[in-house]
Amino acid sequence: MIKPELLSPAGDRERLEAAVLYGADAVYLGSTSLGMRAAPQNFDAEQLRSAVELCHGKGKKAYLTCNVLAHNSDLENLHGVIDSAVNADVDAMIISDMGVLSVVKRLAPDMEIHISTQTGLVNYEAARAMYDMGAKRVVLARELSLEEIAEIRAKTPSELEIECFVHGAMCVSFSGRCLLSNYFLGRDSNRGECAQPCRWKYAIMEEKRPGFYLPIGEDHSGTYIMNARDMCMIEHIPEMINAGITSFKIEGRAKSSYYTAVITNAYRAAIDGYLKNPTDDYKPEQWMIDETRKVSHREYCTGFFFSDPRDDAQIYYDGVYKRNWNVMAEVNRQENGRLYVTQRNRFFEGDELEIMVAGSEPITIRVEELRNEKDEPIEVAPHPMMKCSFRCDVPVHAGALVRKIADEE
Repeated sequence: MIKPELLSPAGDRERLEAAVLYGADAVYLGSTSLGMRAAPQNFDAEQLRSAVELCHGKGKKAYLTCNVLAHNSDLENLHGVIDSAVNADVDAMIISDMGVLSVVKRLAPDMEIHISTQTGLVNYEAARAMYDMGAKRVVLARELSLEEIAEIRAKTPSELEIECFVHGAMCVSFSGRCLLSNYFLGRDSNRGECAQPCRWKYAIMEEKRPGFYLPIGEDHSGTYIMNARDMCMIEHIPEMINAGITSFKIEGRAKSSYYTAVITNAYRAAIDGYLKNPTDDYKPEQWMIDETRKVSHREYCTGFFFSDPRDDAQIYYDGVYKRNWNVMAEVNRQENGRLYVTQRNRFFEGDELEIMVAGSEPITIRVEELRNEKDEPIEVAPHPMMKCSFRCDVPVHAGALVRKIADEE
């Protein structure tokens, strides 16, 4: 039985540490150029080296994204990115462009190569060709069913690893190849600068009456004609493993460290639960499923894995993320029955909070004996990043996140 790798996004150091703490087997991250996400802080050469050291010190792997659709001008930075990757001892480079692949193979022949989902691989001949060109892994296009993935697995060398996205945002275009952002804003989505205009609300405007908008939808709020749901496959781990998927990839390098922590923790617990009870009808415990609803997300679907998602892939009435929980604090340490935390959002004496613990169901507590850094009693922790403490008899590890339902603030 395949023990799948859990691969989490790391847009910066904070998100990297969250992924490692909450159970990722590997992370994927970007340098300051040639990655498909320009919005996150990403990692310069020294930060990349430090990030890989952290991962390797915890027994994790780190993969460097180098997967833009490279123009001539992008090639000027390529040698420097390859040098940084080699010097940092990254475990693999994720590549979509065949020219970039050629240069990496020439300058860093020992570098492990993963073929990016941006390449759009949808058949076993293409996957086999990538293997023949030196790829260790292919990240398949999102537009494949589990049946098609299983056939690719059966008809490619067993040494070739297969990676698939199992959670996160989906794109209205094919495996991320889209020009909407270029058209509206001049921001190239294929070079990491997508503004996500597919999530906007659209209407028809009559040419001779500027400003007179006619909704496309069936109600007063218009319609979001290109707005895809998010993918969530946490309830289908047996099917994905049986299809031969080597690595379960979570989307979201541009999302928060809280998102990275929560989704990584949920999938880690679900995968481990299956490995302890590997039956075809395995279902994660309800708390694991519930965790995926405690981050900013759109309504979920299963993408293309089970069918062509004509009926449930789009959200026509709303373009925003749902966000029902806020992070209140991060745990620094626990001593003598008290939690010492750094505040992130205001909370009060008597508030009911939830502590997210790595690998287990979250803990609900009530804030009692709230004190400031001088150990003085206080009624509220009002200042961002202030140090405070409160009573807690349940064991909690450093780095645990303390949160609260937003509607109860």
